[in-house]
Amino acid sequence: VQLVESGGGSVQAGGSLELSCRADFPLDNYAIGWVRQAPGKEREGVLCTSHNDRKKYIGDSVKGRFTASADNARNTVFLQMHNLEPDDTATYYCVGTHGGAAGIICSLDWPVWLDGMDYWGEGTPVTVSS
Repeated sequence: VQLVESGGGSVQAGGSLELSCRADFPLDNYAIGWVRQAPGKEREGVLCTSHNDRKKYIGDSVKGRFTASADNARNTVFLQMHNLEPDDTATYYCVGTHGGAAGIICSLDWPVWLDGMDYWGEGTPVTVSS
């Protein structure tokens, strides 16, 4: 199983970026999350979304700025990042699982929901300059 991220890059503070995570499984029973890690900082859960839209996790540091959407036809989940800040600079990893109880994973708190993920992408870097 593969998760392939794309869309990272450099942007000035206040700008926007959209990351995508393409899965090689259908988005009919899935959970996909975004995890970021910056040098010298702890890994942080950014957002977790699933086919069960009522069960979603959004990290406190990105609430009101980051959202997620899915294109089922392309098996792709998008992370829309707005009003970016220098503290958002990190490598962003897409993590995911499908089948079974995938629909309830995102109702768990961080870092518990990460334990429910089976697959990791390679990561894509995001740099926000002030």
